[in-house]
Amino acid sequence: MPQVHWIMSNGDRVSDDVNDGTNLMDAAQMNGIPGVAGECGGCLSCATCHVYVDEAWLAACPPMADVENAMLDIVIAPRQSGSRLSCQLIASSALDGIVLHVPD
Repeated sequence: MPQVHWIMSNGDRVSDDVNDGTNLMDAAQMNGIPGVAGECGGCLSCATCHVYVDEAWLAACPPMADVENAMLDIVIAPRQSGSRLSCQLIASSALDGIVLHVPD
């Protein structure tokens, strides 16, 4: 099981083992991570699951699709180089240990 680490803007950290194949938005919601609303349920239509992937993990993430890239233009928190929609990141051995920063 890959481990995921969420870091809140106040520095609090939550870590959990996540089943392979689970999107990281669902994993965040299962762990009560504030700020990862996922209002569309992972349908790639709301951008409320926006996170910042830690720079050390950017290369391990799958490429961003055009739809995700467009959705990131409407996020509330400022878009940054590590901005991703957590519904598009799927737990796998390649992402074991990933660090996600949750915007305010």
